[in-house]
Amino acid sequence: MRLDDEQESSNFEIQRGGSGGFGGGMGGGGGNLLGMLLPMIGSKFGCGGIAVVVLIMMVMSGGGGLLSSLGGLTGGMTGGGQAGVETSRNAAELTPVQRTSLQILGSTERRWADIFAEQGQKYPAPTLVFYDRNGMSGCGAAQSAMGPFYCPADQKVYLDTEFFDEMKSRYNVPGDFPMGYIIAHEVGHHIQTITGLSNKVRAAQQKASEAEGNQLQVRMELQADCYAGVWAARDENLMEPGDLEEGMKAAHAIGDDTLMKGAGRAPVESMFTHGSSEQRMRWLKRGLETGDPAQCDTFSIAAGQL
Repeated sequence: MRLDDEQESSNFEIQRGGSGGFGGGMGGGGGNLLGMLLPMIGSKFGCGGIAVVVLIMMVMSGGGGLLSSLGGLTGGMTGGGQAGVETSRNAAELTPVQRTSLQILGSTERRWADIFAEQGQKYPAPTLVFYDRNGMSGCGAAQSAMGPFYCPADQKVYLDTEFFDEMKSRYNVPGDFPMGYIIAHEVGHHIQTITGLSNKVRAAQQKASEAEGNQLQVRMELQADCYAGVWAARDENLMEPGDLEEGMKAAHAIGDDTLMKGAGRAPVESMFTHGSSEQRMRWLKRGLETGDPAQCDTFSIAAGQL
């Protein structure tokens, strides 16, 4: 990516000193069982339920650390806390990779501000919170095992930047464009929140069966992928040769079917919550090719055509 001319966002926080601890339950039908498990379940599975918990356990047994990434907290996890968390907004404390992350965030702010302005609206940008292993969000405890996530309760994106190193070393997803894709995907969940879509989906999930709730979550995630593509398409100076291929490789690596296979399990479509590798690649590419958020309406498409 060409980021040299991109101004860093000033919407950031740095958390230090988190010591761990988990919160209470999550909304969306998971009940007390989910409340006893790692918050990473909340970051990926907004609708909860026994089948989803079983999937998490299966994939974790195969070392699927990326399973919970690119999720966005759509389940409304609450409660719990981190002892001794301190927050700073001192730019002098930023690491090089954090500065790059803020350049990407700044780019999303400008692109989405333009899109909202086209509709006569003002774009309220999210805050990017950096933490090291343990932190605290408005949705409960933040842990690096959760991967990057968005918390709708405080409208902030949470990121332990060591995640990017894991993508390169463990999942063979190199390059800088995957960084942009990941952050822009979480910003996509912010778009869904401020436009009211997230609340509608959570309400529908609470009335739905497990499979139906998962299908709604897939639509949420694929739309966020498409929104990430829209951001990249709108920043005309951003893309370099090879960026598209890097993005497709990252999207493929985090498809539900690929993660299940990597854990030694047969893919079960009814348990998908983010979409298959093919779907994730296709919707990211759709956003990249059109640059039009209206083309990201995953909710008006029949399930078999997602």
